[in-house]
Amino acid sequence: MSENESKNNLVGVIGAEGKGHLHPLTEVRIEINRIFAKMGFEIAESPEIETEYNNFDGLRVAKDHPSRDMQDTFWLHEKDTDGNRLLPRTHTSGAQIRFPKKFNPPFKFINPGKVFRNEATDATHEAEFYQVEGMMVREKVTMADLKGTLEFFAKEFFGPETEIRFRPSYFPFTEPGVEVDVRWKDKWLEVLGGGLTHPEVLEAGGLDPKKWQGFAFGMGLDRMVMLKYGIDDIRQMYNGDLRLVNQF
Repeated sequence: MSENESKNNLVGVIGAEGKGHLHPLTEVRIEINRIFAKMGFEIAESPEIETEYNNFDGLRVAKDHPSRDMQDTFWLHEKDTDGNRLLPRTHTSGAQIRFPKKFNPPFKFINPGKVFRNEATDATHEAEFYQVEGMMVREKVTMADLKGTLEFFAKEFFGPETEIRFRPSYFPFTEPGVEVDVRWKDKWLEVLGGGLTHPEVLEAGGLDPKKWQGFAFGMGLDRMVMLKYGIDDIRQMYNGDLRLVNQF
């Protein structure tokens, strides 16, 4: 996606504001797009039906990992032309494999979209929900770049006094990996995960890890809506009740 195409797409989304009530998920997605556009991130889209390679293999998810089981993943009977199994994506992280093959580095993008998991529905879980993936690739990238990016986002989204902190964590597609907490209403709340892109993931995306480095992060869009607007049950956002939408 070219810079002009990205800006045009973003303007098209933002232009929807002011024409009646928008769903809080739409409001927050627009706001997140705006914040990252300020930092020069392109707004990219990827298909909801993904290949097993992009969703799992290229991201270093082990063949015997439980997330591949039917209990967590909705597998399709069809395969693509290369024989890859297909599935409704379980996360937007497949963008880390898909887009480096299309963009010429250096680049940075966010990829918001719906994901699907075979979850038991309750106040904090849904089988369909939204995530936002982010990635930056250039010749030298450090954890300070990731922290600065996410600090800017948090202050824009939650307010100028917002603090964030990193905690060591593990994701198969990052090395090192971190959980990111935001201090919100005098409490530390986990809001997203990220880290420096693993060299093998860069290779899976067609990049030379000796030349390029990257960071990646992912957040739950629904989680951000629930925090910002004080919604305590994720199911309220999907039951079609206009009394929720009319508040915005």
